[in-house]
Amino acid sequence: MLNINHLREPSLDDRYELERGQVFLSGIQALTRLMIDQQRRDARDGLRTASFVTGYPGSPLSGLDLVLHSASALLKKYSVHHAPAQNEESAVGALMGTQMLTSIHTRTSMG
Repeated sequence: MLNINHLREPSLDDRYELERGQVFLSGIQALTRLMIDQQRRDARDGLRTASFVTGYPGSPLSGLDLVLHSASALLKKYSVHHAPAQNEESAVGALMGTQMLTSIHTRTSMG
């Protein structure tokens, strides 16, 4: 017998937040969910991480920026930062900068 007291109202965010059961996603939504799933996995493993995503208009995955923008409040909850870039060069520069954060922090902390 089905107990309707345990049913909840479905949400569009279920495609990203449900951890059990089936979800239906487009390919771009699956890439977005992958970042959220990684953050959840890292948190369960006791890691404090964040994700950084950048891109530029006309990039091969140009639809990704629209999905990330529409899910921005949810992404913030999972420490996924989306920073659109003006062009390929500024996207690469931003991404390279994220890889230098720990070395800069280490140097400035020591002296």
